[in-house]
Amino acid sequence: MDASSPPTTIEAFQLRLSEVAGTLPKRLRQCADFVTSNPERIAVSTVAELSSAAGVPPSAFVRFCQIIGFRGFSDMQRLFRDAHAPRWPDYPTRIKALHEQGQDSPSALLAEFIEAGRHSLENLATTMDSKALEAAVETLAKARTIHLVGFRRAFPVASYMAYALEKMEVPAMLHGAVGHIDARHALATGDAMVAITFAPYTPATVELANYACEQGIPVIAITDTLASPLRRLDVTALSVSEIDVGAFRALSATLSLATALVVAIGARRS
Repeated sequence: MDASSPPTTIEAFQLRLSEVAGTLPKRLRQCADFVTSNPERIAVSTVAELSSAAGVPPSAFVRFCQIIGFRGFSDMQRLFRDAHAPRWPDYPTRIKALHEQGQDSPSALLAEFIEAGRHSLENLATTMDSKALEAAVETLAKARTIHLVGFRRAFPVASYMAYALEKMEVPAMLHGAVGHIDARHALATGDAMVAITFAPYTPATVELANYACEQGIPVIAITDTLASPLRRLDVTALSVSEIDVGAFRALSATLSLATALVVAIGARRS
């Protein structure tokens, strides 16, 4: 893609962002982090609202848009309105769409999710970086305690890993948001972290992963796109994507990756 032309798809936007992320000055990096963590807000907010939330002046946000290849903020917002906002509507809208398409019968839904899961698993099999997977297992197998961080849609994955590791008698700690208890100070030398988040990315997960990196704690990231804010940290990244059904995303491939990880860790430690 010509670096002087604006991205025309969300995928192209993510690729362009990954190309320039390492060269951005502090304020523009704040813009990039905010956009990747809050893509659903781009389509419905003003540049003043977004720059305030990102902690930068509006001029910095406009400059960020121009570096990505847009003439200004309105062009970037148009891309998100056309491509991203319709893709992930709220849950009532998704259910309504399924009903209107005649895909809301239990049997039809099961068939759709089975097929989506199959495609997601095939994609995982062909795209997984075996060297990154080996490095992740080696790091986690040597850890004194494995800290598991995953909120919202990623929480079932993190909680399953905590359960499986406990059954294997591997010390692990599940970080959660119950009672707003912050357990980051439980991180200690010799530990490791698994941080799990997918678009739209959970700020709490990214923040904890960043804190771990600052403390010298190795982080294994389970995430999706090249624009994931976890990829800007010093992490070992494992990529996984899920095919959606009516904008609902299951966890077939992600749970398979998580299961492979914990079994490999248990085998390596024993």
